[in-house]
Amino acid sequence: MTKPYRSENFCPFHTNSSQYCKEVIIDRVYEDGSEILEDYVIREEKVEFFLNGEKFLSVMTIAKNQDAHIVGFLLSEAVINSVDDIQTINVSEDGLKVEVIANVSEEGFQNLFKEKTLTSGCCVGVTGNAEKTFDCAFVSTDYTVKAKDILSHMKEFNTPSELFDNTGCVHKAELVLEDGTVYISEDIGRHNAIDKVIGQASLERKDVKRAVLYASGRLSMEMVVKCVMHKIPIVVSKAAVTFQGIKSANEHGITLIGFARNKKMNLYTHTGRVDV
Repeated sequence: MTKPYRSENFCPFHTNSSQYCKEVIIDRVYEDGSEILEDYVIREEKVEFFLNGEKFLSVMTIAKNQDAHIVGFLLSEAVINSVDDIQTINVSEDGLKVEVIANVSEEGFQNLFKEKTLTSGCCVGVTGNAEKTFDCAFVSTDYTVKAKDILSHMKEFNTPSELFDNTGCVHKAELVLEDGTVYISEDIGRHNAIDKVIGQASLERKDVKRAVLYASGRLSMEMVVKCVMHKIPIVVSKAAVTFQGIKSANEHGITLIGFARNKKMNLYTHTGRVDV
């Protein structure tokens, strides 16, 4: 019988956005002069992921929600089938090492070491599922959302956070469940932010099959792939979509929405899930 998940030593010193910034001195130049200022830049860290005693990935990220990050990633890559496969997660005291003990899918695990597809994501994302996702089942659901509710939520979503105000250097993701539960994450990589919100929901055993994923970055194919892997039926962004993103969403039953801002949005695929 699989042991229940437990989290140990979760990064107790990260408490607010200032922990993820670094103060620097800059020379700000204008058309008619310049001045010396203090400014803030994002503090990305190399976080190492270990699975059953072996390091399998190093990722440049914000050292926050590391347990959710690794869980979301392992689920997205089909290395584990559910959070119930996890026995323990341990985050090191400095937050830069995450160790998972879990029952893994051998096929999914081996796929991590096979040829990858370089994606168009921030930090040069890499995914092993970009090609094989076309064998996944069609995402079918009767779940619908009102257009006015999406636009209302996007107005709030597009409001800059404290971390973005300080650095201008983070992507944001939100997962909104049918029952109103909201998971929020920010990261330098849009893929990382999405893995983190999916991981948060998964750690709390939430069903994401009736949910909307909101993202700040463009919706290319690999972003759609994450929705397909978790059967999240609707994904919305304030940014653009790509042709491969549209093609993938259409083939796999994902409602793809772009340019959701200023009281309007573009619906590209499976538009029947949005009540106008």
